[in-house]
Amino acid sequence: MVAKVQKWGNSQGLRLSKQLLDDVQISVGDPVEVAVQDGVIVVAPLKRLRGKHRLGDLVRRIPKGHDTQEVDWGGPAGREVW
Repeated sequence: MVAKVQKWGNSQGLRLSKQLLDDVQISVGDPVEVAVQDGVIVVAPLKRLRGKHRLGDLVRRIPKGHDTQEVDWGGPAGREVW
């Protein structure tokens, strides 16, 4: 698809076809990440977040060599089966 950068208020923008957006499962109003990789603009759907954090970001913050341990959460609080 060939697109043309156009002035849009005080910004510039691109119009993307519905078919192109459907192919990458992006809808109007969805957040996207825009980045430059090797001199190329890359637009990718932003991964949906359940909370304020992404699992991948949290895992990357775990220190190298971190030793995990089992945690005792106590006895059942309801009708859980342990």
